[in-house]
Amino acid sequence: MLPIKNSLEVVIPVYNEDDGIDELISRLFKLREKMLNQVEMNFIFVDDGSNDRSAEILLNYAVKMPFIKIINFSRNFGHQMAVTAGLDYAKADFVAILDADLQDPPELIEEMYAKIQEGFDVIYGKRLDRKGETIFKRWTAKIFYNLINRLCDVTIPADAGDFRLVNIRVLKVLKQMRERHRFIRGMIPWFGFKSYPISYNRDERFAGVTKYPLKKMIKFAKDAIFSFSDTPLKIANFVGFTIVGVGIVGSIVELYLRLMTTLTIPGITAVILTVVILGGIQIIMLGIIGEYVGRIFEQSKGRPLYVVAKTENISNQQDA
Repeated sequence: MLPIKNSLEVVIPVYNEDDGIDELISRLFKLREKMLNQVEMNFIFVDDGSNDRSAEILLNYAVKMPFIKIINFSRNFGHQMAVTAGLDYAKADFVAILDADLQDPPELIEEMYAKIQEGFDVIYGKRLDRKGETIFKRWTAKIFYNLINRLCDVTIPADAGDFRLVNIRVLKVLKQMRERHRFIRGMIPWFGFKSYPISYNRDERFAGVTKYPLKKMIKFAKDAIFSFSDTPLKIANFVGFTIVGVGIVGSIVELYLRLMTTLTIPGITAVILTVVILGGIQIIMLGIIGEYVGRIFEQSKGRPLYVVAKTENISNQQDA
């Protein structure tokens, strides 16, 4: 009697990637054939409301091959929600997360799978080189990871994206986390499970343009910071008390000069600048508080994280 093989599912979020899907699936096929004796492999494609031919191309493959599974969103809900949906529907012993742009090599999953057999819970890809990325993007990424690791109690690996392989234990915990503003590459280290990095050189996009322009990058960074740290609130509180202290000292000095000496502090300009600066600081503090309140408001509504329009080769029943 042959031993029962482990199962592995690869979750692949897709948004307007019709130029590269054929190449992606071709490389995934080769990987599946290569690992056929080691593990039973399926692919879960999550179409995040694409408005090109991505959904059509994926369906053409899925109707012929049952190991290609498709989840179609009713609209665009975002990359992190697409990854979340794939994880929610996954039922395998091991689950990998892979972007559809082929910047992260699918072939590395074989090495990740071999390493996780040594007793690790998470194997994540660590980028040595980031081909095709601008100096600005590399610079801001470095600043972001330095900043978030200073603000958070959890250490989030630098130069690591969502490309990783996790076991069923990690998957079950991920399914329990239903926060709306998601930062999956930070959520997994928060668990504290045993992890190991595998270094690789990140390629340029195979086709198309990035789906993360500056606006989305800023939103993603804000979600990461405000979801994993209350330090901005503490900073706002500290700045507030500092300004009050400076104001009290300044008032005492001015009162002393007026009552005990003949000196006065002239100048309406200084008063106006002080009011403007203090007003700006107050607005910034209110903005920080507003970020947290807004997230509480979004979470309290209890809406689903995403809406699935239809699926192919996959059960509509998620694992809880």
